[in-house]
Amino acid sequence: MLKGQSSKVFDEAVSEFSNLPGIGKRTAIRLVLHILKQPTENMEQFGNAIISLSTKIKHCKICHNISDTEICSICNNNSRESSILCVVENIKDIVAIENTQQFNGKYHILGGILSPMEGIGPSDLNIESLESRISNENIKEIILALSPTMEGDTTNFFLYKRLNKFDIKLSIIARGIAFGDELEYTDEITLGRSIINRKPFDGKSF
Repeated sequence: MLKGQSSKVFDEAVSEFSNLPGIGKRTAIRLVLHILKQPTENMEQFGNAIISLSTKIKHCKICHNISDTEICSICNNNSRESSILCVVENIKDIVAIENTQQFNGKYHILGGILSPMEGIGPSDLNIESLESRISNENIKEIILALSPTMEGDTTNFFLYKRLNKFDIKLSIIARGIAFGDELEYTDEITLGRSIINRKPFDGKSF
């Protein structure tokens, strides 16, 4: 139990908030105290929204994005360019790219990047489903939009070797983004320009 507190329920709530990324004990206490000040209706709505994340959220059967339905709204959007796929590491990267309003194609989430130090290999990523999409859909271009890190570059090269058998254009986002940065933390203008100014990828780093 927290020092100075006499409520086990309060302590448990603080402990759960503290488990969230970037949330320390003091911030967790402030958040719980803020929630306690809210009307019961608001608290119940907040709680139901959290529960819905585990009971109602699905992953798109096509691109692996989160969705309320079997196929996400982006994959279902016929106004988007279906012949261009932007390959990203995770859902946060889709949010970052969508915020630029500079890309009107569709996506494929790898679910990570190759990292031998963390035990993440090709079989842990959504590469087979990417190859299946290239084989079965009218894909003309793949844009590799992975973070410009050593692991990202390694994954880019692996995908280049793996996808080279297909008759498609393989591009990589321009290096307006500093090496080591993650896409989600890149400002929208820089990220947007990096997508617009993408370059053909020949398996070599910039």
